[in-house]
Amino acid sequence: MASKNARRRVGFILKALRKEFPHARTALEHRDPFQLLIATILSAQCTDDRVNMVTPELFRRFPTPALMARADPPELEAVIRSTGFFRMKTKNIIACSSSLMEHHNGEVPANFDSLVKLPGVGRKTANCVMGGAFGVNSGVVVDTHVQRISGLLGLTKQSDAVKIEVDLISLIF
Repeated sequence: MASKNARRRVGFILKALRKEFPHARTALEHRDPFQLLIATILSAQCTDDRVNMVTPELFRRFPTPALMARADPPELEAVIRSTGFFRMKTKNIIACSSSLMEHHNGEVPANFDSLVKLPGVGRKTANCVMGGAFGVNSGVVVDTHVQRISGLLGLTKQSDAVKIEVDLISLIF
């Protein structure tokens, strides 16, 4: 249970952030939920700037879940190589796209529980897609920066991302 002091602190922080960044949105460039989903998968252990350099060519070659699901792994690897961990990301992107085709008629589900069942999609990615593509605040995107800053601000004593998210949710929502 969050303390009143912590809730007040979060209220002050959120007010200041909204004032400074009134139109905040993800830095990942995308045109639709599918592009945001794939870009977010690529963003693991990679900067948003690097992902934004790679995705125009990626989506030129594979613009739909159907085409991405049938991608030739070496070709996909070559396109995303600079994002790091490209072999695992390739497997996840192809499997995720295949799952979208098999279980969701080629559409990205607008449901958190369905998103986290997709290959390569964890809580962070699902929260990013829910907020960025569908405007739904289903949770908190806890990356290394949120993890570090929330600890420095005394909003959590946890080190595990899921536990940090639980603490932040109790303070924010």
